[in-house]
Amino acid sequence: MIVRRLAIALVLVAGPAGAHDRTTSYSAWDIHGREALVTVGLAALDVSRFPWANGPDREAALGVYVARHLQLVAGEIPCAATAGPRALSAPPGRVIYEWRLGCPAAGALGIRSDLLLEVAPGHLHFARVTRDAAAPAERVLSEREPSWVLDGAPGASASASLAAYVRFGVAHILGGADHLAFLLALLLLGGGLADVARLVTGFTVGHSLTLGVAALGYVQPDRAAVEALIGLSIALVAAENVWLGGERTFVLPWTVATTLGLLAVSAAAGWGRVPAATLGGVALFALCYFALLRRVSRAGALRWGIAFLFGLVHGFGFAAVLMEARLPAERLVPALFGFNAGVELGQLGVVALVWPAVHWIETGSRLHLALVEAGSAAVLALGVFWFVSRAYG
Repeated sequence: MIVRRLAIALVLVAGPAGAHDRTTSYSAWDIHGREALVTVGLAALDVSRFPWANGPDREAALGVYVARHLQLVAGEIPCAATAGPRALSAPPGRVIYEWRLGCPAAGALGIRSDLLLEVAPGHLHFARVTRDAAAPAERVLSEREPSWVLDGAPGASASASLAAYVRFGVAHILGGADHLAFLLALLLLGGGLADVARLVTGFTVGHSLTLGVAALGYVQPDRAAVEALIGLSIALVAAENVWLGGERTFVLPWTVATTLGLLAVSAAAGWGRVPAATLGGVALFALCYFALLRRVSRAGALRWGIAFLFGLVHGFGFAAVLMEARLPAERLVPALFGFNAGVELGQLGVVALVWPAVHWIETGSRLHLALVEAGSAAVLALGVFWFVSRAYG
């Protein structure tokens, strides 16, 4: 009874994490003298959080919104629109707007953004500026740093830009409730330092591979499907925790496989955002994996493999955020390196905090079993919620 109450409490406390506010947008500014052409792109799913974004005048209302909340200013005076904003053709799941601006003759030019902060306080906006004959410059704007003065600060040095992406990677992993929940689920079973090293290495290698190939443009996964699969990976690892602590019957594996199989059939009929083949493959994998686990004597012995495989999925999620910046080719590799380094630093920080606390509790003790059961129940609930809301919401 105590464990069940703990699980319910954990789910209630973690509930706000279900609001996926780790959102991003981008803008490209082509500035000549005191005139500018701006193009801004946002995720349609993020925009749909506004009630007015689903009405008949959605396109016009969104144009007014982006022009009001993303501004070029001369001193403190917003530059006036001389044409637009108008909606451009966009890939599925995206909205893109473009407009022209004219600025007063006096005052230092700067960019201000509070896009989507009303519905996603953790929103990050990537601004890229090409000004006259100068090289392009980028900046990440957020609630903490909503403005960028262009005059006198044309661009950051290579080292400063790298450091900025390292900080961005750290902030991304620490602000991503889903990635943190996945790490927690992996660490709950405890184990020695060597076990944790294998887990971290597996997850790191997995997400680094897909982060690289996606950010460099070799693979272009569907973002909505990736986000849903991240939720599913969390639920499956948490379910494995519960199963390893029980009698290890085939009830849970068959339930998981059957549910995913039915969802695959519904996906083939056009329901949901995850392809039928993907769901069917995950169902078959889950069945085979649990069957293999029954032959392994030590709980968690195959965890490094799961960390690697699901790390591949999480890497695509990391890449989607970095790709929003629309960086030029010469800036992409340093940004990729810095962002990935930041993700690793944040991940190691989480492990350094969580693992000693879990390791301190004697494995197999009543307290340890209660912690695993309660923590896994909470993470399982979150994973199912994220999967359902992202795949079918």
